[in-house]
Amino acid sequence: MTELTGILGVAQSNVSRHLGLLKDAGLVAEEREAGFVYYRVADDARSNGQGTLWALLDTHFESAATDRAVRADESRVQEVLRLRKENFDTHGDARQLVPGRSWAAWARALGHLIPPLDVADIGCGDGYLTLEAARWARSVVGIDRSADVLERAKALAARRHVRNVEWKKGELAKLPLKDQSVDVALLSQSLHHAIDPGRAIAETVRVLRPGGRVLILDLREHDETWVRSRLGDRHLGFSAAELETLLRRGGLTDATVTVGASKAGDPFAVLIGSGVKTRSRTRIA
Repeated sequence: MTELTGILGVAQSNVSRHLGLLKDAGLVAEEREAGFVYYRVADDARSNGQGTLWALLDTHFESAATDRAVRADESRVQEVLRLRKENFDTHGDARQLVPGRSWAAWARALGHLIPPLDVADIGCGDGYLTLEAARWARSVVGIDRSADVLERAKALAARRHVRNVEWKKGELAKLPLKDQSVDVALLSQSLHHAIDPGRAIAETVRVLRPGGRVLILDLREHDETWVRSRLGDRHLGFSAAELETLLRRGGLTDATVTVGASKAGDPFAVLIGSGVKTRSRTRIA
């Protein structure tokens, strides 16, 4: 149900009502397993006088392939599949079954290699990345423009008993931080919301200490325009060259951009960009 709601972009009550109608008509079967509810085309939905249901669906999907709304649904399907894959699903291959293996565990293990640092999570949203950073950081400041989002992040931190995080309301172009106050600045899926991405990066560099690093995770350029109205995106991602230029123009050295995640058929790929703030040189009179 959660996945269907996210894919279709409609209220859960509407999804539930339509699923109920499909079940009553004998077209959809429901299965419950480990706290989840799964839906599939019913085995006995074989024919309605025009051929099998799957044949009708294939014909409909083919005819609607270029429809903008259908393309948007398909891109969200790919995002759901990506999330499943990143949870180390076995995908039906028993050889891949390794109890306890997860991307989250690997990320936390890598955190053991990082010295205690002061971190800013800029555009922190509900705070999940902020709290992950708090596992290895000396201190973290989570910044977001939405007071409601920050309240949810604070509640999550309280439930997890995290005490080395401070939450502040602010804009990407005007951060509520002093000059040279953090060692690492994270911008995860927030730069494409900036009115002026260049200014946002320059403002991020301002709050970095000399030798500090900016780490950006954002979307590679795409043509899924529905994200503007539904998610409030101002930019349809960035090319690798564009993101590297933004980092360099912001005053960063060692600017590097790589592909963080991509999947065949998925319109969304993630770029990882990083750069270092130059250490100031001491002048000798």
